[in-house]
Amino acid sequence: MSRTKRLGEACAALLLLLLLSPLLLGIALLIRLDSSGPVLFVQRRTGFRGRRFGMYKFRSMVADAEALKDSLRHLNKHGAEAIDFKIDADPRVTAVGRWLRRTSLDELPNLINVVRGEMRLVGPRPTSFNASRYHEHHLGRLSIYPGMTGLWQISGRSDVDFDDRVELDMDYIRRQGPLLDLWILLKTPVEVFHGHGAA
Repeated sequence: MSRTKRLGEACAALLLLLLLSPLLLGIALLIRLDSSGPVLFVQRRTGFRGRRFGMYKFRSMVADAEALKDSLRHLNKHGAEAIDFKIDADPRVTAVGRWLRRTSLDELPNLINVVRGEMRLVGPRPTSFNASRYHEHHLGRLSIYPGMTGLWQISGRSDVDFDDRVELDMDYIRRQGPLLDLWILLKTPVEVFHGHGAA
């Protein structure tokens, strides 16, 4: 079933990339006009069984955003020492980037990772920090492939801290199946439209 799901979702992601290509090209043009730097941002993320991979996103921040991260850690909404990193009104975000993040359109290149087999359409969101920073009770979320969306995205998004995200991820892992995946996929655009927890 896992191999069938992987092939089916890869084909679906490839079809979506083709259908959305005019939108993707338009977003790429807006990014280039708005600020200097590459159109795509490839960030190292932690996925299945702790494997690190490059996750594709549209660049929504200034080109040197990663280098500025440590200097802004005191603004982390989850606390300066938290392993998850989110800033309200992040000063590194560009004008076009704010719109991309509010609508989650910056995540569309994740479809490339689904085609490559590194991600699925639904699953735990891959973290930017590696598995060595996980507490023992976090590790269960690495037992399946990460996803573009999941229970976290429809339950508060960036307003949910990492421990609560892990609980949602483990709930998904226990209950996963085609009907739950379909429900999450259908509800995700609704949550994005309402802007719940967008950062």
